[in-house]
Amino acid sequence: MSDRPAPARPSLASPAVLIATGLGTGYLPKAPGTWGSLLAAVLAWPIAQAGGTPALLVAAVLATGVGTWATGVYMARTGTHDPGSVVIDEVAGQWLALALCPLHPLWWVVAFVAFRAADITKPFPANRIDRDMRSPFGVMLDDLVAGAYAALVVWIAAAWLWTTP
Repeated sequence: MSDRPAPARPSLASPAVLIATGLGTGYLPKAPGTWGSLLAAVLAWPIAQAGGTPALLVAAVLATGVGTWATGVYMARTGTHDPGSVVIDEVAGQWLALALCPLHPLWWVVAFVAFRAADITKPFPANRIDRDMRSPFGVMLDDLVAGAYAALVVWIAAAWLWTTP
């Protein structure tokens, strides 16, 4: 156990903190990244219904831009790099993972699990980005790489297994 006190938890009253923590889901106990990914999947469904793959890709790009800013604010306030309570990176990565996914609950579960697995294991180059890019964009980028890996896995699996009724 560290002798250093934990940094103060910034207030959700700040728009940057609210965004960085995925509307506060990053403050939920146990596995904040999973909570952030779950929030992303729930929010992605109406986005995908309204505009399909293009809408989810645009949402991921917007989340990345706004998330980079919000993560920078959060990191500056806490003096930490890639704090666990920052989950906007999971939101952007999960949206990317869902972008090529059929709009079907079973496939969304597959994309959710594939993204969580890729985000946790951090396959190359996500592991290098996570280790070497000590910036707000680096925090976002390793999850985008995980999201791209998950999207590829789901797209290949869906193309191979999915049949339209």
